[in-house]
Amino acid sequence: MTQSQMIQPAGSSAMTVATPPVGWKLDPALRAIILPAVTAAGLIALWEAAVPLLGIPHVLLPPPSAIAVRLVQLFFPLILQHAIPTILESLIAFVISSILGVVLAGVLSSSKIVREALYPNVVFFQLIPKIALAPLFIVWFGIGSESRIAFSIFISFFPVVVATLAGLDNVDRELLRLCKALRASEWQVFRDVRIPFAIPYMFSGMKIATTFSIIGIIVGEFVTSQAGLGYLILFASAQAETELIFAAITVLCIFGLVFYGLVAMAESYLRKKLGS
Repeated sequence: MTQSQMIQPAGSSAMTVATPPVGWKLDPALRAIILPAVTAAGLIALWEAAVPLLGIPHVLLPPPSAIAVRLVQLFFPLILQHAIPTILESLIAFVISSILGVVLAGVLSSSKIVREALYPNVVFFQLIPKIALAPLFIVWFGIGSESRIAFSIFISFFPVVVATLAGLDNVDRELLRLCKALRASEWQVFRDVRIPFAIPYMFSGMKIATTFSIIGIIVGEFVTSQAGLGYLILFASAQAETELIFAAITVLCIFGLVFYGLVAMAESYLRKKLGS
């Protein structure tokens, strides 16, 4: 008699029941959501309890409950009013830097001479401390949104270039030899082989660029701006409004998570469509 059978009284028909699972396992996709959420909730609860227990003044570190209250009180219209320009400028900078990074990576991959001439210079400019260049962008582009977007593009496109270039260069050599044997043109190999293969690498760089684009805009708003979450954080710090600072940072974190999630969803959709 197997594990899926029960002992029956004499003369009764045999009954078969499903064997209970030996162990319980959480679905990986669900676990990827639940575990970080539970960890974050635990840290927030610990933070909430530690502030009154340790007697920390709210001006130094307010509890999450006070930050949430402040966020609800000032979200309409103050925080939302400053969040809109930051979000729009970050999106513009991200799109331009992604396009620029992918195009530049394609150019560097297609020509060895161009790569040897340009790539070391691109790396050199990225070694310069970015914050030191922010005033120069204001001199070049003025105090408007153009300077903030240009600065954000400058610090965002490099991860896209490096990641995309790595994907374009690391195509299976056997596959390239097969394309050569089939007399495929360089453009056909680039379009049908290199680009599909480079998509995971490309989106890895774009995921990093989501963070960098927001950082670039915030730094620009710190230097010169009359609107935006960076300006609001700077203004709140001058007024010792710590709760407002954390409320603005919370909005930035939410936007960053949504932004990253949209890029990850676009990657998943494109990879399924191309079968990569």
